[in-house]
Amino acid sequence: MQDPRFLKLANTLIDHSTKLKKGEVVYIEAFDIPVEMVEVLVQKVYSVGGIPLVSQKSPRFIRQFIKGADEATMKLIGEIELAKMKKAQAYIGMRGTSNMTENSDVPADKMDLYRKHWWHQVHSEWRVPKTHWVVLRWPTPSMAQSAEMSTEAFEDFYFNTCTLDYDKMSRAMDSLVKLMSRTDKVRLVAPGTDLRFSIRGIPVVKCDGDKNIPDGEVYTAPVKESVNGILQYNTKTLYDGKVFENMRLRFNDGRIVEATSSDNKAMNHILDADEGARYVGEFAIGLNPYVTKPMLDTLFDEKISGSIHFTPGNSYDEAFNGNKSSVHWDMVLIQTKDWGGGEMYFDDVLVRKDGIFVLDELKGLNPENLK
Repeated sequence: MQDPRFLKLANTLIDHSTKLKKGEVVYIEAFDIPVEMVEVLVQKVYSVGGIPLVSQKSPRFIRQFIKGADEATMKLIGEIELAKMKKAQAYIGMRGTSNMTENSDVPADKMDLYRKHWWHQVHSEWRVPKTHWVVLRWPTPSMAQSAEMSTEAFEDFYFNTCTLDYDKMSRAMDSLVKLMSRTDKVRLVAPGTDLRFSIRGIPVVKCDGDKNIPDGEVYTAPVKESVNGILQYNTKTLYDGKVFENMRLRFNDGRIVEATSSDNKAMNHILDADEGARYVGEFAIGLNPYVTKPMLDTLFDEKISGSIHFTPGNSYDEAFNGNKSSVHWDMVLIQTKDWGGGEMYFDDVLVRKDGIFVLDELKGLNPENLK
């Protein structure tokens, strides 16, 4: 019997996220996704007159491929993947994995080849700017464990979070977009954090379910050389299959001049990937009312209500600040009371305290008003 939640999710992905039109090709990358979900998604694509291009992959296979590939091999697979992506007007990436740290033992030089020749040219340079795309995880027991929930409870949480009323959220975001669009100076204060930067002249983008599922953030980017101060993140982060915690960045005129964490060597290797990796490409405010604590999954953690993420690396074209990099590392700071609290100021005016918006025009974005 078909799970009705599968169809509700497929409707969200096709009708709301990608807005697939008749005759358009959608490239569906399914990483360890139940075949029943892929079937429902393909049926939905056909129902709107679209053309599904499906690639089923396994994180375990990808790990073996990356470990053994030399530069010529990685260039070849990158060219093949790019050719497929260029055939599509839309993209859906669905990722399920039983082990989120699958790539933790892949040598750093091999991950560098993967980022440069596969991920960066296929996704950063083509998929993100040139397709209608959406990416999402699939609920697995390992994700439930990271969230400290039972598998059943996590599945309920997952589908509620991924299929919330994004139209309502989108309308509530408009006031924040308007305020940020006329803001110059931003200040973030939290335990171990005092950071100042400008967002003047950088476009502001609302994420209301058309790029990530789950969604719920408004983002821009700092003026590239305006960032000064210290940012102490208070959640763990996963990058290239490795877990980092206690991340602390010190900025001088936009550049990360000191970076420490639970693994200083690995962290600084990533930040030395290219010149742009030590500058910041994104500043975003998390707003999803159902996501209240980290679970070591970026697509969920960066949407935590009452959080921000401040991202070393590549800047999105929609909010471009001039920074280009093969790295895009979303690190999250939660400013709710349970996580130490904090304040956010726009042009010296308090906008959010302890994760709750205090300005009347923004109170519609507080959790009780979005559920």
